[in-house]
Amino acid sequence: MASAPIINVPHDEDYGVLQDLVDAVFRRAPRVSRMELLTQAEAHDVSEDIMEVVELMPSGSYTRTEMADQMNSIITAHGWGLRYGTVE
Repeated sequence: MASAPIINVPHDEDYGVLQDLVDAVFRRAPRVSRMELLTQAEAHDVSEDIMEVVELMPSGSYTRTEMADQMNSIITAHGWGLRYGTVE
C-alpha cells in the first residue's frame, strides 16, 4: 500500500509571532483584556495579517488559557494554523 504524499507547506514569516505576543502580554499579569492585547500588538509593530487575528478577538478579559483557546479557534476557523502556528 502506497503512503500518502507529504505536503510541505512553508511557514509564513509571521509563524510564531502570535505566541510571542501572548507570552509578552502575560508576562506581568494573570489576566489581560483585548485592549491590552491590541496595545501590545501595536507596540510590537506586528504585520497586518497578525493584527487581523488580534482584532478578531472578542472584547473581554482573558486568562492565558482562555486567550489561547479563543485565538486558536480564530486561527483554525480561518485555516491559518500552518501559516502562523497556534498558541499556548
